[in-house]
Amino acid sequence: MAANPMPAAEVEISVDLVRALLEDQHPDLAERGISYAAEGWDAAMFRLGDDLAVRIPRRALSAPGADIEIRWLPQIAPHLPLPVPAPVRSGSPTPFFPWSWTVVPWFHGQTWADAPVRDGFEAATTLGWFVGALAAPAPPDAPKPMYRGTPLIMRDVAMRQRVATLGDAIDGSAVLAAWCAALSVPDLDGPRRWLHGDLHPANVVVRDARVVAVIDWNDLCGGDWASDLAAGWMCFGPAEREVFRAAVGSVDDDSWARGRGWALNHAVACLESSADNPRMRAVGERTLDAVLADRD
Repeated sequence: MAANPMPAAEVEISVDLVRALLEDQHPDLAERGISYAAEGWDAAMFRLGDDLAVRIPRRALSAPGADIEIRWLPQIAPHLPLPVPAPVRSGSPTPFFPWSWTVVPWFHGQTWADAPVRDGFEAATTLGWFVGALAAPAPPDAPKPMYRGTPLIMRDVAMRQRVATLGDAIDGSAVLAAWCAALSVPDLDGPRRWLHGDLHPANVVVRDARVVAVIDWNDLCGGDWASDLAAGWMCFGPAEREVFRAAVGSVDDDSWARGRGWALNHAVACLESSADNPRMRAVGERTLDAVLADRD
């Protein structure tokens, strides 16, 4: 596959850095055990003792997400039917680290990308209820969408560049035909709604084969909730997808069609930047297959 690796970290992040940040700003936590847990495009996670984690931005582009999580996630969390990692502590930029960072709850389990659920229909209902509860009208001062929740046309240049990069690794003609169909759907006509922005299996926690939490809120914003409806294709097969849609509640046809377009966007993005990440490549492959099999 003609894919790129995931974006490189722009700062060196280590256990020593995490401990130094804690000693500087939260010394009561600095003696806890610290261990590397995982990292994605936007942040690295370090487990802190048994019940907490430290979330550290790894790129300037994604660093504002930490400030958004600090301000907004504690306000949203009480209204959601699944636990989310609302920050319990926060850190400010220092001379040795340039961005805000957070201490969040640690959810025991594995991501859905790593561990299956036992009942896809139950998972579809649970995640559908979650999306429906989250998608309340966002207040006027809610974060504006930057990469998710925007009109799909704003992703057109990036989509076409990624298709060209992937070359023969995908059916580019079929992808672009599905993409053009999505672009023909009317944009959101109504108030901005809260959305997670990156709702895929690697950001859903599973324990005992059941969905128990949703993590990684770096793209939280008020915008077109169709970006979260993309989970219908990123997480589910055809029959489960209809259960998900029904559980979300009152999903109009245009929003659902834009959701399919967002799933296509996410699939191609995962494939184009997954040369060193088999897990996300698998998410991209499954999502692309689901979208192309579900064209009107």
